[in-house]
Amino acid sequence: GNQIGAAFWQTISGEHGLDSNGIYNGTSELQLERMSVYFNEASGNKYVPRAVLVDLEPGTMDAVRAGPFGQL
Repeated sequence: GNQIGAAFWQTISGEHGLDSNGIYNGTSELQLERMSVYFNEASGNKYVPRAVLVDLEPGTMDAVRAGPFGQL
């Protein structure tokens, strides 16, 4: 479940012009228009997912954090 969730956030981030650190690098106002549906804006113009991933298996979360969007 959480690995699918991580893939979802990677896809959504790309569609909204966000890099793996949550920084907007897009070129379209349309990308920013609905950013708040999936992300909250944090300090430093960084966007963070509006989600909490929980798992009782630590290996799963370690794999998500070690992935390309683990710092998001």
